[in-house]
Amino acid sequence: MTETCPNCGLPEDLCVCKDIAREEQQIEVSVSERRFGKKVTLVKGFDDEEVDIDDLETDLKKNLACGGTVKEGVIELQGDHRRRIKDVLEDLGFEKDAIEVH
Repeated sequence: MTETCPNCGLPEDLCVCKDIAREEQQIEVSVSERRFGKKVTLVKGFDDEEVDIDDLETDLKKNLACGGTVKEGVIELQGDHRRRIKDVLEDLGFEKDAIEVH
């Protein structure tokens, strides 16, 4: 017997909860300057319960070819990625209109 999702009631392999959760996120992208003039792209606004931030951070690092980490619910990526981050997040299932780049 296959397991069912407690939220939508569909079998686990047909569950759409993660896709819906990604579409509902309001994401803010900004760039901060750290020591020695290094730039860091900050991606925040995720609901920890609905989106696995660690998996998302891994996907962003792979797609943007950079290093990074997660600190206090904020994804920090090495370098200035404001030009490409919106397209990458859209490819990962996030709504393009819900992504605000500063």
